[in-house]
Amino acid sequence: MPQISQLAATYASQIFWLLLTFGFVFFVIGLGMVPKVQGTIDSRDKSVADDLAAAEAARAQADAAEETWRQQENAAREQAQTLLAKARDKAAAATAKSLAEAAEKLNAKLAEDEARIAASTDAALAEIESVAADAAQDIVARLSGVKTTAAEASSAVKTVIANG
Repeated sequence: MPQISQLAATYASQIFWLLLTFGFVFFVIGLGMVPKVQGTIDSRDKSVADDLAAAEAARAQADAAEETWRQQENAAREQAQTLLAKARDKAAAATAKSLAEAAEKLNAKLAEDEARIAASTDAALAEIESVAADAAQDIVARLSGVKTTAAEASSAVKTVIANG
């Protein structure tokens, strides 16, 4: 078989070209391209790490700003509640004072009106007594023909009204 006898001659040539190709690929890719790719990967990893660190710092700063804002909001809310309570107390005091003044005025007017009504009632009763005494004096004079004095008629009317 002639192919087997050629195997040793072609085998050495194939190994040579194989080693030469692998060597070329190793030097071009392994020593030329891989460091550039690795540098790019390292740069990207560093960039991602820096971005994460910056994001973490920004988050911490935002948390601190939020906490400060919440404290200010709570302080403002407490101050507003205090002002509202003071305004409510002031309004309640002003209302109470106004109501007391109005009640005082109404009580004074009521007392004045009651006094006026009592005076009118007394005057009306006196007028009724006077008219009743005159009527009684006329009735007695017409029915019995006896003349009575105004004092007697008035006394009799007062007695009837008091008992009546």
